[in-house]
Amino acid sequence: MSVDAKLKSLGLTLPDAPAPAANYVPYVVSGDMVYVSGQISATEDGLITGTLGDDLDVAAGQAAAKRCALSLLAQVKAACGGDLTRLKRVVKLGAFVNSTADFTQQPQVVNGASDLLVEVLGDAGRHARSAVSSPSLPLGVAVEIDGVFQIES
Repeated sequence: MSVDAKLKSLGLTLPDAPAPAANYVPYVVSGDMVYVSGQISATEDGLITGTLGDDLDVAAGQAAAKRCALSLLAQVKAACGGDLTRLKRVVKLGAFVNSTADFTQQPQVVNGASDLLVEVLGDAGRHARSAVSSPSLPLGVAVEIDGVFQIES
């Protein structure tokens, strides 16, 4: 099943690839690798803001991380000229969770992104990753995730 068909079967659609908010590019293609800049937690209605361990629980954080994963896939689709069949695998995610000093469930929050990528891509969605705490993130968002992807060149 294609990535687009799998997303549709899950009732999900990719957002438009978000434009960069400062002096950087949304992705860089080097050979068969795509390096995607950090994607912040947002829906079509706006930013998903808040702090894990304060005004957000793990489930809300997972939902925010899932939205980051959809934005990552949207950027990869743009990098592939709109053809997600070129995506070979997710290599690595770097995740930042806006959380209090005593919150320790960053890995469970980031599972929202990891689980989605595996559900959509199967084994090609399995990846290395980091999940770290941050005392704040741009615009007050709950989660930001960057990624490295391998594509057919």
